[in-house]
Amino acid sequence: MKTVIVNGSPQGNDSITLYTMLYIEKNFPEIEFEILNPGRQIRKMEQDFTACRASLEGADLIIFCYPVYTFLVPSQLHRFIELMKENNVNVAGKTATQVTTSLHFYDITAHRFIEENCRDLGLKYVRGLSADMEDLLKEKGRKEALDFFMFVLWNMGQKETSSNTHKVALVADLTGDDGTLKAMIDRFMEQDGMEVTFTDIAEFEFAGGCLGCFNCAADGKCIYKDGFDSFLREHIQSADATVYAFTIKDHSMGYRFKVFDDRQFCNGHRTVTMGKPVGYLVSGDLEKEENLKTLIESRAQVGGNFLAGVAVSGPEADAGIDTLAATLKYALEHDYQPPANFYGIGGMKIFRDLIYQMRGLMKADHKFYKEHGFYDFPQKRKGRIIGMYAVGALMRNKKLKKKMGGRMTEGMIMPYKKVL
Repeated sequence: MKTVIVNGSPQGNDSITLYTMLYIEKNFPEIEFEILNPGRQIRKMEQDFTACRASLEGADLIIFCYPVYTFLVPSQLHRFIELMKENNVNVAGKTATQVTTSLHFYDITAHRFIEENCRDLGLKYVRGLSADMEDLLKEKGRKEALDFFMFVLWNMGQKETSSNTHKVALVADLTGDDGTLKAMIDRFMEQDGMEVTFTDIAEFEFAGGCLGCFNCAADGKCIYKDGFDSFLREHIQSADATVYAFTIKDHSMGYRFKVFDDRQFCNGHRTVTMGKPVGYLVSGDLEKEENLKTLIESRAQVGGNFLAGVAVSGPEADAGIDTLAATLKYALEHDYQPPANFYGIGGMKIFRDLIYQMRGLMKADHKFYKEHGFYDFPQKRKGRIIGMYAVGALMRNKKLKKKMGGRMTEGMIMPYKKVL
């Protein structure tokens, strides 16, 4: 299999992002890798795109590799994509993905930009890897990089079979369903390798919506006596994965699902199902619902759940359901949990600060956050802070700055070279 890495970093071969791909390359010696460097050579490519065309059209897999620059890709990579379109490069049907490094500040918009352009070019897109700049220096980050590439290979057709059975909670709202959603649910429940427990929340007798009374803050016990808190923990959150099924109503999952979501405040701000994958079955035109799509992704990210997929009603519904089920099973078999993006990182930082301030009241949340290491305040990294003061002093000294020349970049990538 031939893989072409499109390195969009202006740092070229000294790119921290590229080192993630080089690490993957070392772990998959059976795969042929070729690197294109538009980040450094875009002017040359504007003059003659022939070699790039041949590489791209000869590839089985194309990986866009770049650091996130101001909400999007670096301008050099942006121009490379323009050149692909201007030169009518024929990559339709091939697989594409992306690998980025950043501090997760709007990595979501950069990834979406690449995804949308891949679809313009007829490429089959596999969700990319959004890594922190230092992830490759950590065992967890290296594992995530290799898990990601294995997931990409699996998406390209390297299917695996297993006799293991996993418990999946399917939570639906069948209110007003014309039969479309029920048919989607039936097909999902017929999938092999999953023991599905079905709950129609339209039949649950909620005593009311969340009152915001904080009665549950100390012990997680809801003030209502309808038993929802116990039902939630025993029948839904105890499963290995969760699939939500709904018909789009008023640009949302509907009123009953809002009651369901709000009443989960009995868990406070604790991500009690993190690490468990989720999926969705949706009846309606989801493509027109940008806010709802954002909501679906965000709730998975903040909850620490891998979004295995969203199957939507229509001509492709059956294929979408089958793919969702297969991806869900893959995630369960391989404990696939890619790093969080801007939604997940940003959301948890807000909650981290909130719970730390309210720890006297929200004792259950505070205990959970301490146990899971969520209190990762930057002021704890004293060594890094002192080091940055030292680097800053060097950069302000004109003589030393001139003497250092390009050694700053060498110093930055030295730990990554050690990893390789």
